[in-house]
Amino acid sequence: MLTKLNSYLNQTASAAPLAVFRIGFGTMMLASIIRFWSLGWIEKLYLQPKFQFSYYGFEWIKPIGNYTYLLFALCGLTAFFILIGFKYRIAIITFFLSFTYIELMDKTTYLNHYYFISVLSFLMCFLPANAYFSLDAFFNKTHYKQIPKWTIDAIKLLLGTVYIYAGLAKLNSDWLFKAMPLKIWLPSKYDIPIIGQTLMHKNWFHFAMSWSGMLYDLAIPFLLLYKKTRTLAFVLVVVFHVFTRILFPIGMFPYIMIVSTLIFFDANVHEKILNVFRRVLKLLKLKSHTLKTQVYSYSNRKIIIPILAVFFAVQLVFPWRYVLYPNELFWTEEGYRFSWRVMLMEKAGYANFKIVNSETKDFFYVDNLDFLTPFQEKQMSFQPDFILEYAHYLGDHFKSQGHKNIQVFVDCHVALNGRMSQPYIDPKVDLYQEKESFKHKSWILPFNYEIKGL
Repeated sequence: MLTKLNSYLNQTASAAPLAVFRIGFGTMMLASIIRFWSLGWIEKLYLQPKFQFSYYGFEWIKPIGNYTYLLFALCGLTAFFILIGFKYRIAIITFFLSFTYIELMDKTTYLNHYYFISVLSFLMCFLPANAYFSLDAFFNKTHYKQIPKWTIDAIKLLLGTVYIYAGLAKLNSDWLFKAMPLKIWLPSKYDIPIIGQTLMHKNWFHFAMSWSGMLYDLAIPFLLLYKKTRTLAFVLVVVFHVFTRILFPIGMFPYIMIVSTLIFFDANVHEKILNVFRRVLKLLKLKSHTLKTQVYSYSNRKIIIPILAVFFAVQLVFPWRYVLYPNELFWTEEGYRFSWRVMLMEKAGYANFKIVNSETKDFFYVDNLDFLTPFQEKQMSFQPDFILEYAHYLGDHFKSQGHKNIQVFVDCHVALNGRMSQPYIDPKVDLYQEKESFKHKSWILPFNYEIKGL
């Protein structure tokens, strides 16, 4: 076993796929930062809110006022450096830290693809993506046409993990046998040309989309790995992600996945892509010189391999943590995030908070919009950890204003995937006395239905 592993780790492959991946990743990240900034989302999401929802254990990470713009600028600059392969190791580490800090500033903005970028950029910190066709190679007068094969396979493994877990998550009765939540979302897309008024309201189309989405996620990594089906698979990737981009406002994610999928193609395809860049550089009449060619080898492989082994072990195990919690995952959302469960739920909630003096029994109700933006209120109303954190914020706020013996109760109702709304939080529990932890939140009321599946 160890002999086979050692033999595999010593195999080399062309550095072209990793170079193209680096260029594509840097381009997509730079475009994402520019898009985020130009749409005014830095101000809207991080500077305007009076209160930010925090991830458990990362409460210390907050927006830093107008310096938040500087943080985004740093993230964008490092994305550009990654693109051109300049000071790559410093750039990718800085990008990972700055992007992840941005992601952790407010839980309200959580998206699976933000998590994917953080995980992927962490992995890239250990890969020689600047070994070939980079400014680092140009200035060092050395490029490495051959790199360890596992450095390319590591990216393939991560992409395959994301797809397969996304597919496994769709193996549930709501998605497959009720076509939920697509049955809710698709009819609202009636304004799409041609198919909007002919397909989007059809029941059979909702089921076709649900089943094809599940089959696509489970099959696409294997179709991409097999040479004979790779071109067809890439066409499916493009069609799938362009179609989902038309249907849903998920930003740059579809394009990121399309570009990332190129890593599965053979090196000659990537050399053709790099030749396009070479012709552009010639047109710009940039100076060039002959580079010495070497085979890249890790001097600290004994440290890096165990780190990446632990990294992938966490990626494979972490999405299953939900089995440690009782009750329905979609209802409690305990163990839901960071598990590649993509667009599986349509939840809507109503949360009315009551502040009570435990001795006099005097009380008053809170207008959530006095403290939260409409987007924050919407997200808070159906996620229990949001509700608990907000309850503590309200308790602390009114305590600072001189109120005594504070208790915080909530009347909360939630609807899940087209079902009737039902009580969500025990209205008799003083949330101000409850503490956030990894333990099950017993004050979440039971779900009245059963959703079968993984």
